[in-house]
Amino acid sequence: FRRRATAGMEGRWARSWTGIASRRNAAFLRDTGIIGRRVGESQTVFIRWCYTWDMDSITLQNYRCFGSDEQTARLAPLTLLVGPNSTGKTSFLALIRALWDVAFREVVPNFREEPFDLGSFEEIVYRPSRQNTEALTFGARFEWGSHFGDNSASTIFHATLKQMNGFPYPVLRRILTNQAEVAIETSDDGADVAYFRVGSNQHRHDLPMERKDQKSLFEFRSFVDIPFRFWGNDESGEELIVTDSSEFEPVIRPLLVERRMSSRPFAGAPTRSRPLRTYDPILQMRDSEGRSTPSYMANLARHSIADWRSLKLQLEDYGRASELFDEIDVRLLGKSDGDPFQIQVRKHSGPKSRRRKGPWRNLIDVGYGVSQALPVLGELFRSDGSTMFLLQQPEVHLHPQAQAALGSLFCSVAARGRQLVLETHSDYIIDRVRMDVRDQTTGLKPEDVSILYFEPGDLSVKIHSIQLDEMGNVLDAPPGYRQFFTDEMMRSIGL
Repeated sequence: FRRRATAGMEGRWARSWTGIASRRNAAFLRDTGIIGRRVGESQTVFIRWCYTWDMDSITLQNYRCFGSDEQTARLAPLTLLVGPNSTGKTSFLALIRALWDVAFREVVPNFREEPFDLGSFEEIVYRPSRQNTEALTFGARFEWGSHFGDNSASTIFHATLKQMNGFPYPVLRRILTNQAEVAIETSDDGADVAYFRVGSNQHRHDLPMERKDQKSLFEFRSFVDIPFRFWGNDESGEELIVTDSSEFEPVIRPLLVERRMSSRPFAGAPTRSRPLRTYDPILQMRDSEGRSTPSYMANLARHSIADWRSLKLQLEDYGRASELFDEIDVRLLGKSDGDPFQIQVRKHSGPKSRRRKGPWRNLIDVGYGVSQALPVLGELFRSDGSTMFLLQQPEVHLHPQAQAALGSLFCSVAARGRQLVLETHSDYIIDRVRMDVRDQTTGLKPEDVSILYFEPGDLSVKIHSIQLDEMGNVLDAPPGYRQFFTDEMMRSIGL
């Protein structure tokens, strides 16, 4: 499918796919309720539909430094994680990706995959002090809303993780809607049991061992092939038997659609790859430090001029807003795919009415900020990019003006239907987001922004969900929020 931006739900922008569906894809879309037309053996069908997906909240318990009590954090299209160092912001990002993997990839999560390394189960589960024993399990759940045209649905996914071979293993997975629930529980011997609930009707089913490997989990989509019955009683007391899966298919449907139509969250590292004077092409696999970003740019410049011009224009828009550069280009040092290349930028000088173009300079000769911003920009601007971004300190090595320009860029990306969760220590990013919401620069509404303040306590960290009003003012912030900045300002004026 070809993806493009189109006017979306509730004032936001949604993702739209327009194209010709194959028999296989059209059948999938029909089965999940997106289209209703019957597709024949050799037919194709032209479809146009809007789909948005957002993780609306995340709840955690016994995880890292967050204590034994449940805590729920509100997520939005643009979520900013703020607070002192060592308060669990990176752990929070790692949990989002791990939960996504358990829910949609249906694999055992890897808490040591770059750019995160949270260690073994003992380092991940909450332990208040050395004298206390750690909890036997930790749990987390998230709620997400999915939209198909005018239809909306809210679904909760819950996972409980227990130590197996020293690492967290999801021993309980549950999908819940208002109408029904589906769950898979794994025993200590590795056997899987499924539980179904529709209203008051419940059923238990022993599942066959059909995992692909030790990292894979039993897939929820396999339920559609499982014959089963529900036992229960109707209001008159008569025995009620339901013998098909149509009752609980709506529970699994959001998971199936998200798995097919969306992509894994991209997690960015706080430090990115070093610039090189000359690059050799490498395999274009996404990585947290952006090592493949230059090769991605060079590949577009060689083989897809239209896509390269589109990416180049977006990069240059940010470059001018941040005053990092006015133009960027790829200098190809040969005609074949294996030949080296260079990344060059140049700045213009003089007043706007008489701008003069400066010389082209190699990326390595213009300061570290440009090369550190490029991997972040490249992922945000990719036409085949992720629908969710988990970014750590994207402002590293950037001047305050470039940091503020990042704030506007994040608002623009979130307004176009992608979800960003970013850890930041930059007041310039936060203030620019607040001003853009106030001025309606990108159409992002106050409810589309969430600020999560991580407040350290004696033995655990408390997460505060902070919202903005229509003027960009912070609402109901705890006393400790920005207290350092207030104290510094008072000291600077001699009070």
